[in-house]
Amino acid sequence: MAGGGTGGHVIPLLAVARELRKRGHSPIFVGTRRGLEAKLVPPESFPLEWIEIGGLNRVGFRQILRTLWQLPISTLRAFRLISRYRAAAVFSLGGYVGGPVTAAAWLHRIPMVLMEPNAIPGFANRRIARFVTKALVNFEETARYFPAGRTMHTGLPVREEFFSLPSKPVGETFSLLITGGSRGARTLNQAARDSWRLFRESGIRIRIVHQTGPDAFEEIRAEFARSGLEGEIVPFIANMPAAFAEADLVVCRAGAGAVSELAAAGKASILSPFPFAADQHQLRNAEAFSRVGAALLVLDRDMTGAHLFKEVTRLASTPGVLESMSAAARSMARPHAAQRAADLLEELA
Repeated sequence: MAGGGTGGHVIPLLAVARELRKRGHSPIFVGTRRGLEAKLVPPESFPLEWIEIGGLNRVGFRQILRTLWQLPISTLRAFRLISRYRAAAVFSLGGYVGGPVTAAAWLHRIPMVLMEPNAIPGFANRRIARFVTKALVNFEETARYFPAGRTMHTGLPVREEFFSLPSKPVGETFSLLITGGSRGARTLNQAARDSWRLFRESGIRIRIVHQTGPDAFEEIRAEFARSGLEGEIVPFIANMPAAFAEADLVVCRAGAGAVSELAAAGKASILSPFPFAADQHQLRNAEAFSRVGAALLVLDRDMTGAHLFKEVTRLASTPGVLESMSAAARSMARPHAAQRAADLLEELA
């Protein structure tokens, strides 16, 4: 199991690994000590082996030189790990950890399966696209980046609770969920703050739940307490399915995990992609949702308090639009992605 650095890589890997373990197999993770895998994998009791590798995309010259120096050493380390564990297949979500491990799999001539969560593949997955045995994609348009006949549209593993959320009719009080992810999003935080006065003066009955991230939490919570609006400011939402269940509309970034959860829950959304994401993958994810009518795309530079207020009130007051967006979002959902990935790995191995 290769991929790391962020939760977007590690969490889907863990979902597939749990499914494989239930079937009697023994997944082994490969990662770096500084990536999020170092925190998330050990509590799950999966073996975790280390390599030293950094990025090559959107990094400085020194980092490029360091990574090029590390690449052959890490590939040799991964090659020896595959031999030691007698691995039957490699499963990768890309990222800089995936490069050496998938290269080692190719040298061993064992099946190599990629899962690409974004509409446009990341740098590592694009580099090895022609060598993969199978690529599991989250968006149909991603298939064009891989050789013909080597892709499956499985979606991205998300918690099953999202798929079981019932449809929510809008009540007398409109419920708005704003989340910039576990670390928060500065643009969304500022836009939300600038919108409070407009919502209050409009007289609209609205309840705002806002996940700020830890850094801005105390300041925003104190300001919101003086706003006169109903709602809650929190640094982190542990039970996101429950938060989705209460929301009529979600405002968030457009990472692969976020849009997959929106699809599974069938939630209308306003997506404001992180503008510095590698290869603009968040923008491409948001565009895919916008094309089918599942989300409204607002660029980071346009996400202001006034714009947020305008779009939320428009969506809330237009009959049928939220229901239509919800249905379009659910049409993008792909349940049982972890099970299908495990099925394929068993078949190939």
